[in-house]
Amino acid sequence: MRAFPNPRRDVGFATLGSLLVSLVFVGGGLLYGNILGGSAERLVTAMFINAIVVVGLQLYIGNTGVLSFGHVGFGAVAGYVFALAAISPDRKQATIADAPGWILDLDLAPVPATAAAVAITLVLALIVGFGLARSGAKSGAVAATVITLAMLFVSREVAVSWDTLTGGDRAGLSFKVGQTLDGNLPIVAVLVASMLIARLFAKSRWGRLAQAAREDDLAARAMGINPQVQQMIALLLSVTIVAVAASLRVYEAGNITPKFFFFDYTLLTLVMLIVGGRNSVTGSLVGVAVITAARELSRRLGTEGFEFFGLGLDGTPAQWIFREGLSDIVLGVAMLGFMILRPNGLLNDWELDEWLHRRFGRSRPAPAHDAITAGPTGEAGDVTRIDATRLVAKGLTVQFGGFRALSDASIEASTNEVVGLIGPNGAGKTTLVNVISGMVPATSGTFSVGGTELEGVPAHHIARSGLVRTFQNLRLFSNLTVMENIEAAALVAEQHRASRTRPSVDVLAAAAGLWEHRDRRASDLDYGNSRLLELARAAAMAPEFLLLDEPTSGMSDSESLAMVERVRSMAMLVGAGVLVID
Repeated sequence: MRAFPNPRRDVGFATLGSLLVSLVFVGGGLLYGNILGGSAERLVTAMFINAIVVVGLQLYIGNTGVLSFGHVGFGAVAGYVFALAAISPDRKQATIADAPGWILDLDLAPVPATAAAVAITLVLALIVGFGLARSGAKSGAVAATVITLAMLFVSREVAVSWDTLTGGDRAGLSFKVGQTLDGNLPIVAVLVASMLIARLFAKSRWGRLAQAAREDDLAARAMGINPQVQQMIALLLSVTIVAVAASLRVYEAGNITPKFFFFDYTLLTLVMLIVGGRNSVTGSLVGVAVITAARELSRRLGTEGFEFFGLGLDGTPAQWIFREGLSDIVLGVAMLGFMILRPNGLLNDWELDEWLHRRFGRSRPAPAHDAITAGPTGEAGDVTRIDATRLVAKGLTVQFGGFRALSDASIEASTNEVVGLIGPNGAGKTTLVNVISGMVPATSGTFSVGGTELEGVPAHHIARSGLVRTFQNLRLFSNLTVMENIEAAALVAEQHRASRTRPSVDVLAAAAGLWEHRDRRASDLDYGNSRLLELARAAAMAPEFLLLDEPTSGMSDSESLAMVERVRSMAMLVGAGVLVID
């Protein structure tokens, strides 16, 4: 069955919402520029280009949770490649005469020059992406952020030092007068395309899995998700957008120097993203509009504020407020204030297309009762499997330094069984499940499912092989809805568990008793429903075995009995065996 009832409808709303948001943003900017003219038109052009960069940042940061300072560094690479390819040979001969001859002879039109800039920047992004993967990039990971920060500083130092190619820190590279970008149409077209790409990625399989890993990297791996794949795709798409924006920025300004794409611009674009909401494409444009307006107002107050308020220039306390550099102070205060008081930004993860979908989309009816109670053969109550699969673990030992957490443990289970694993606290029950789910490596011993040895295999491969677990301490994708939690696992099952009978996500949500809560965030559920969601998400993987770590922990006797019945019914629904710790 399909994991999603109507993916075309999702894409349609995403496209419509992106176009409407772009129309409002572009229309408002053009109206402001036309009314005031002059410097206002240049401000609007810069705002549009900044918006493309921020949308590119949002595509990566918003979907993966990895904070990147390096995207503006990628923009610097793209900007210099574009300039070297598009500036006329005679102009380059006059400014960087010592550059290699083939570079001096390059004379590409703007579009091919942009394509060259994107291609070279993507090669660099691929290399950096492998470094991020090796650093274990995940939401909040310091190592990944440091790698991106290094990228920013390296790009700047190369631009300063390699003056025979870049023109150095003072002269830089520049176009002839009259050979720069004329009009906003190309910028607007790229902005709209960037919005569409960002929203369609967020609604795609890759985007949904990236968002799951963003919320909880460990739980994502336990559901068969390999975050490195989604992070690499997000990185390459976002760098493509930023590279095009950087080319437009250089072409519109008519020059480039090392400071053009450095820390000031990084801070500006990151603040715009944080203020609007880094998990929202719509929010990224709101952040751009708000910060652009705030900086322009503070710039005017910094130069005209005294006269505007009828204050003297000297000897008044107001000179500490209305001063040169006020716009930079506003930028810093905005970043600090939002990080402390509203870290999710103005819109958090709100999207216009999702609001339109909820408001005007057709609601889905609850699944029929017979669909919920049917076993893997499709007949209600018939759950007998002729070819039972066996889980076999032998001699598993785990040692941490001088401490032995598990000693020569063995267990066997079948998909026709519910097997209990009992023992006192500290006996090694959870450690055993951690080993056979790939979370902890065994010092010695082996385990297999259906005869396939899985010792030493990464956690996401073990999950795809049919061993899916829940956790003693709840690990849900907190900011995703109930349905989105289940859908994330169902998406993995579509690709890697295709041979198994897989109930739809609607059936799984209803079978877990969560249908009425399907549009609520996981973080808003009470403890009992959170446990049920974790069970439904695991069942959505269509596993051979459900590995449940104290699913009734913290429940009353009546709640525990109800949970036991849910476990039995969900296991029958997907034809899975159960290994349960209690």
